[in-house]
Amino acid sequence: MTDTTLIGVLRERASLQPDDVAYTYLDYDHDPEGVPVPLTWAQLYRKVRGLAHVLRQNGSVGDRAVILAPQGLEYVISFLAALQAGFIAVPLSVPMGGVHDERVSAVLGDCRPSVILTTSPSTADVTEYAVRQGDCAEPAIIAVDTLDLDARVKAISAREARPATAYLQYTSGSTRTPAGVMVTNRNLTANFEQMMCDFFPHFGKVPPPGTTVVSWLPFYHDMGLMHGVVAPILGGWHTVFTTPLQFLAKPARWPQLMARYPRALTAGPNFAFELAAARTTDEDMAGLDMGDVLAVMSGSERVHEATLRRFAARFAKFGFREEVLRPSYGLAEATLYVATGEPGPPSVVTFEPEKLSVGHAERTGTGPGTQLVGYGTPESPVVRIVDPETRLEVQAGAIGEIWSHGENNCIGYWEKPEQTEHTFGATLAGPSAGTPEGPWLRTGDLGFISDGELFIIGRIKDLLIVRGRNHYPDDIEATIGEITGGRVAAIAVEEDRSEQLVAIIEVKKRGDTEEAAAENLLNIKRDVASAISQAYGLSAADLVLVPRGAIPITTSGKIRRASCVEQYRNDQFNRLDVRIA
Repeated sequence: MTDTTLIGVLRERASLQPDDVAYTYLDYDHDPEGVPVPLTWAQLYRKVRGLAHVLRQNGSVGDRAVILAPQGLEYVISFLAALQAGFIAVPLSVPMGGVHDERVSAVLGDCRPSVILTTSPSTADVTEYAVRQGDCAEPAIIAVDTLDLDARVKAISAREARPATAYLQYTSGSTRTPAGVMVTNRNLTANFEQMMCDFFPHFGKVPPPGTTVVSWLPFYHDMGLMHGVVAPILGGWHTVFTTPLQFLAKPARWPQLMARYPRALTAGPNFAFELAAARTTDEDMAGLDMGDVLAVMSGSERVHEATLRRFAARFAKFGFREEVLRPSYGLAEATLYVATGEPGPPSVVTFEPEKLSVGHAERTGTGPGTQLVGYGTPESPVVRIVDPETRLEVQAGAIGEIWSHGENNCIGYWEKPEQTEHTFGATLAGPSAGTPEGPWLRTGDLGFISDGELFIIGRIKDLLIVRGRNHYPDDIEATIGEITGGRVAAIAVEEDRSEQLVAIIEVKKRGDTEEAAAENLLNIKRDVASAISQAYGLSAADLVLVPRGAIPITTSGKIRRASCVEQYRNDQFNRLDVRIA
């Protein structure tokens, strides 16, 4: 293939394998077993060309085209058509009716689109966002499902100049106002090549023929877009997908799809593995065999060893092999992928908690400790652990910021030159032999290298400093989550001029009487307090028990800890434990 852009590869697929099915959307709304809606490579490219022709009538090369549509084939077509037309695509989640989505407004104000692509059922909800942004005209709204996209149109020349940026991947905003990461076509192909080398060295760095991508991940998120739309085109694979809501409604659909389609290649965040393991019955999997699953990537959130163990154990009786689990680390600023471990059972290592709290990782011989999942030995992209203040590489075992270098690193944030220079233009002071000086991507994540393997602690901005010692909220949340089985937010709240640990804990209120429910909540608080004390030598200033769904999260499911702090300070949580000691 001579044109290695995403659209160039799509064009080649449509020419060389026109009748092969490219995407199959499973519609569970009209049948609980799922109604497959297929689209071949030739059909897909024809519709992409048709919509690109419409886009050109509503804007120019370099304009932004925002996708505000439900997850479905129209979303895939819209994203690809924007690229075909030479627009800069902006994938977003469709706003819910009746509630104004401040994130959507913020993104539209930042990127100032000329076009919003949606579907007819969502047009009314999208209309309120189609307003003038500064000197830019009000964006046109195009309902993709109302158009005849199979009509013959004049092709847009492949030689025509395109903007350097293919699309803007807006960050989820867990720690700051959303910023648009500028992703190029070279970023996509480089990251795809890196993923294939690391995920499939045992297959010659290429997945075997007949690979099927299985996905329910949202296309507006970096992992969902790369896994469910971009990688299948570059790899030439059949993609079977549904929506996040259909997964949440019945988590068993995910393992069912892994079993029903050959050589399944799939991915999900940590919470999805918990849901699937807990809410899939033997009846759901009756007659199904997961022995052909190729790889199951766990990413987007901190990967917890206990979660992987539960998932593998739950589906072992249906042929699932633990060695296909692939803990993965990445971020939108790196397109998606940075590191994963070697094929085989996930690497899990126990470290001394006391040493971690003072910034050094020391493996334990035996006995209790902090268990962390390893992410292999990164080679491409290159990874170094750096002191962010001095910009010096730290010694093996020392905790510092994870920096990454490679062609997958994106070119910056949309119209934010200062943030771009700080995040994407970092340089090392006195780099070690064979290590480039720059530019490096500052990930904002804390980690370390132990025996050549990468381990991740958490976000720098989320670090808890209690009585002068460092504590990592992900670890504390995992400890509490093993007791309660729900989402947890560990935060630091200033009291008496010092930081105190507060944990917001989602629980189910259980008990036949109010007295029994109160006793259950009290037992939870006692168990959690005891576990925190034993594992970290900490006494929590407050343990806040709240209903399921009360903890604020980002569009990708990450905890918004800053929002938790604000809600706690303002006494805005609906506490279930308000009447117990």
